[in-house]
Amino acid sequence: MAYTIKRTKMNQDSVLSKQLPFLKLVPLALAGFVAIMTETMPAGLLPEIGASLGIKESLVGQLITLYALGSVMAAIPIISATLHWPRKRLLLMATVGFFVFNAITALSTSYILTLCARFIAGMAAGITWGLLIGYSRGIVHPGMVGRAIAVVGAGQPVALAIGLPLAVWLGKVFSWEGAFWTMSALSLLLMIWMIIALPDVKGLVPQKKLSAYRVFMLGGIRRILLIMFMWILAHNILYTYISPYLSDFGLTDRVDLILLIFGVSSLIGIGIVGILIDRWLILLVKVSLLAFAMGAFSLVIANQFQPLLYFGIALWGISFGGVSTLLQKDMADRAGDNSDVAQSMFVTVFNLAIAIGGITGGVLLEKLGASSFPWAIILFSALIFFCLSNRKRTAPKNTQVPVNRNI
Repeated sequence: MAYTIKRTKMNQDSVLSKQLPFLKLVPLALAGFVAIMTETMPAGLLPEIGASLGIKESLVGQLITLYALGSVMAAIPIISATLHWPRKRLLLMATVGFFVFNAITALSTSYILTLCARFIAGMAAGITWGLLIGYSRGIVHPGMVGRAIAVVGAGQPVALAIGLPLAVWLGKVFSWEGAFWTMSALSLLLMIWMIIALPDVKGLVPQKKLSAYRVFMLGGIRRILLIMFMWILAHNILYTYISPYLSDFGLTDRVDLILLIFGVSSLIGIGIVGILIDRWLILLVKVSLLAFAMGAFSLVIANQFQPLLYFGIALWGISFGGVSTLLQKDMADRAGDNSDVAQSMFVTVFNLAIAIGGITGGVLLEKLGASSFPWAIILFSALIFFCLSNRKRTAPKNTQVPVNRNI
């Protein structure tokens, strides 16, 4: 066993209770919500930010790019270097990052300073996402891990569902600076909640240093990362360019409705996953993949019967809502006590998939048109199915390490 793990002294009944400690998990879900909201807000405020800073909207878009780059660059090295730290301390530091650098973004009148603030806020996001799954595993009964991950993972689809509309609304009511001040204030309130209500989970005490490379080489980890990479890449081909895709249907002015359908469907998906994940993880992955492919096929034939467009978007949302939770749970089971490092890899590859999905979608849009997007999703779905069909039924030996709660 590469590490032993020590937990702070907590009430045994609260730790081992088979009841889900919902109020202890909500701050973790809110941390994910803040991370996604902070990332996506500039997309809803492009004209306002551009006019204020005196730059083109295309340059405003780089505020999202720098945020993602910060996440990619920070997640693995910082999580790996701080494995021995109490996890609450590190999570609080990341939340302080959201508080401070959202405030700096609101105050800044310099494009360069704003870019720097966004990059460091992105680093905070990478750290946050690297911690959430391992943290949730550490404060619940082993039989409730899947549901706990589903609760914590709900922050992402909620932010994706309401993030852009909320950013636009905040921008109209308070100005774009006010939108970032709002996120900074929310981060401050979240810090207070964490300090008061969130139990600590101590870091790992190394008996023999296990490098990020060795975690990467654990059985099943690389396959999960590959599946996730292809899934998120395929998703972002369509999600990033949803406006030009809908223009083929004459629905450019209904992007908000389509994204609302997608967001609500995502919440339904994660709700289903949260109920069933601890018993039917792999089956749920396969069902989600089938829904993903069927949604894409519905979009292919929606040209002949437009109501299928809405059906396809709903299936797409349901399949996407729980997939991140499912794959993170599978990875956490396989990585055991090394789940923080594994999740930092998940975050890194996730963000790379978003970036490459955007690039791929742009090339497809330029060369083949937006109608090629569903076909690309179907192709990637076939590749993912191939990876799943070659998946080992059980985790390799010595990779799934139970948490020692040391109570």
